[in-house]
Amino acid sequence: MRPGLSFLLALLFFLGQAAGDLGDVGPPIPSPGFSSFPGVDSSSSFSSSSRSGSSSSRSLGSGGSVSQLFSNFTGSVDDRGTCQCSVSLPDTTFPVDRVERLEFTAHVLSQKFEKELSKVREYVQLISVYEKKLLNLTVRIDIMEKDTISYTELDFELIKVEVKEMEKLVIQLKESFGGSSEIVDQLEVEIRNMTLLVEKLETLDKNNVLAIRREIVALKTKLKECEASKDQNTPVVHPPPTPGSCGHGGVVNISKPSVVQLNWRGFSYLYGAWGRDYSPQHPNKGLYWVAPLNTDGRLLEYYRLYNTLDDLLLYINARELRITYGQGSGTAVYNNNMYVNMYNTGNIARVNLTTNTIAVTQTLPNAAYNNRFSYANVAWQDIDFAVDENGLWVIYSTEASTGNMVISKLNDTTLQVLNTWYTKQYKPSASNAFMVCGVLYATRTMNTRTEEIFYYYDTNTGKEGKLDIVMHKMQEKVQSINYNPFDQKLYVYNDGYLLNYDLSVLQKPQ
Repeated sequence: MRPGLSFLLALLFFLGQAAGDLGDVGPPIPSPGFSSFPGVDSSSSFSSSSRSGSSSSRSLGSGGSVSQLFSNFTGSVDDRGTCQCSVSLPDTTFPVDRVERLEFTAHVLSQKFEKELSKVREYVQLISVYEKKLLNLTVRIDIMEKDTISYTELDFELIKVEVKEMEKLVIQLKESFGGSSEIVDQLEVEIRNMTLLVEKLETLDKNNVLAIRREIVALKTKLKECEASKDQNTPVVHPPPTPGSCGHGGVVNISKPSVVQLNWRGFSYLYGAWGRDYSPQHPNKGLYWVAPLNTDGRLLEYYRLYNTLDDLLLYINARELRITYGQGSGTAVYNNNMYVNMYNTGNIARVNLTTNTIAVTQTLPNAAYNNRFSYANVAWQDIDFAVDENGLWVIYSTEASTGNMVISKLNDTTLQVLNTWYTKQYKPSASNAFMVCGVLYATRTMNTRTEEIFYYYDTNTGKEGKLDIVMHKMQEKVQSINYNPFDQKLYVYNDGYLLNYDLSVLQKPQ
């Protein structure tokens, strides 16, 4: 065999091996002009022969045999019987550039995957840390919700600082992530909910925080007075009158408001009344009541009773009751009975709080009703009940009094009028009124944050006059004022918020 043919056969063998290794390159494209051996089967063109000494044809993997790959060739036999072949190789080349691009792309993708995987590992660690912090905060707030003790403002500030730090970290985490993640978004929502919950708890406990502040201010004031009068002869300070007694000279001052909380029905219920029951037999055991009107500002339908102030603050252990006949926010509670103006009438009623049933109804003689002479800025309060150390009163107007205030002392059992006093104060020009030791005190609006106790009428002496006691408020309108003789506090319903005030009275010398 000629050397050229041996080289070609070796080349064909090598290409057959390569074609077997790169089965996905595809079948070769035969060059034009190939022709087959005349009279020879192409499948056995390279079979074993003693003349040529060539080995049997090799399989080319999935690509087939050499004769199948290169089926077009020319050949002849000379006079001496020597085989002469001419083979034209296909011009298809191996795609080296595509393989290089594939390797480069795979390398880049591998690097990106490793980078993102490291980020995910870091985020998983951070999320586990935040989850533990959230769990700790949840446990602490659960304890605060279940516990009846009061927490200081510092406790809430510490929790708020922790929540804010977590919120910042989550925002940074979200920005660095460069995309959306369900876990991170859920964590952010949980932290926002936690912030709202802390603010709500702080609002519920503001009364106690403010009480602590007042006590601190009072102690500082006493210390200053002690220092100032240490070397001086100070007059003897008389003790305050016994709760429920009238051994004083009347109201001379009022504290700043203490915000107890929002009424239990929510922000939309701006009108109503609240207070503490007073019983002369058990003055220190009065239950707390909250009676918001419906959103029309007229109908009293639902009210709640609480045994303690802590129950009221935490909205627990409440007894919720329903009536369908109360009108206006002139409601008062005395000796376990609620006193209301009957809806759309000039009648008054006594409701037994134990059974939530009407015990007695009575017509209030000549009383104007249905918004004829209500207070300024407050509708449907023509008939306003009041309680003091002497018992049950009602404040109203008549056509004969031309809208001026009329005060009547009532029998708290039968609702019969025992005595009546006529004042010179026009009722619609006052914002509200209350009774202390038989003295009527009327308020008026100065601005959106200030009321003034400006008028009094003493039923004990028949005297009336002007006062100028400033009374701060949280919202614009005062819907009702109820006085409790035991703790000497005013319970004010201020556009849906429950406030109370400490009254200061003029102490008489002993």
